[in-house]
Amino acid sequence: MNEQRQRLEQCKVRFDFADTPLHWVPGEAEASHIMNTLHILLPAGEFWFCRVYNRALPLVTDEHLREDVRGFIKQEAQHARAHDSALTPYLVRHGIDPKSFTKRLDWLFEKALCDYPLGENQPSRLLQNWWLRQRVGLIAAVEHFTCVLGDWIISTRSLDAADPVMLDLLRWHGAEEVEHRCVAHDLHVHLGGSILMRWLYMLIAADDAPGPDDPLPPGLLKLWYELGKRDVLPAMGGIGRSVLRYFLPGFHPRSEGNIEVALDYLQHSPAAQRAAAAEALRG
Repeated sequence: MNEQRQRLEQCKVRFDFADTPLHWVPGEAEASHIMNTLHILLPAGEFWFCRVYNRALPLVTDEHLREDVRGFIKQEAQHARAHDSALTPYLVRHGIDPKSFTKRLDWLFEKALCDYPLGENQPSRLLQNWWLRQRVGLIAAVEHFTCVLGDWIISTRSLDAADPVMLDLLRWHGAEEVEHRCVAHDLHVHLGGSILMRWLYMLIAADDAPGPDDPLPPGLLKLWYELGKRDVLPAMGGIGRSVLRYFLPGFHPRSEGNIEVALDYLQHSPAAQRAAAAEALRG
């Protein structure tokens, strides 16, 4: 469990991408495009996190962890909605139609990783708790990556000249990933997840195939390596070391990321301040 518990709150935010350019990192079209894929990937995935965790909640017997899981669900739902708000108006305005990608993601999360991927029959019902633990283990591995990436985005100064609205979206999201870094791991352990399961699902999460029948685009790893050296994407060496840390027997996410920097950003996020000002006007 978290040594110093931070109550997880759903932060209201408001983003307006009307003036955000497609290449929102100045002089870095490739980095802009790679980070823009998050708006396609994240909404479906994070809404799936919420569905899985709502299924897990009745099995959580620890009061503090149950509160953390509820807070996690609220934050992940807000992340999905925030990225979804960028998906259609922002990408379509710049001539990018995400439907072919979102259809594949919908298949992955609504069919392959749903509650009853083999149909709602007696064998599937008997395996429900086992299948739930597998999905919780996968989410724990993915959340390790989101914490590491979130810590990078709130800490790097190389993006400070980027479009302020898009940067704020990613930094607000990244800060909350650091804030709730322990929840997925703690839930996995609480539900009986073993260290071997943790290792297995990190291997699956670290697999370089992003989706069904979707190999990595040629040259992407080399491009990412070059962009990482310029600190406009996370350095591949740092990501690799974070994966190795996950395999340490005594690993716990409380040692990942800078929680003070994350909480400070959440206090000063322009989108959160904008939402708070709008609430005050309505009140």
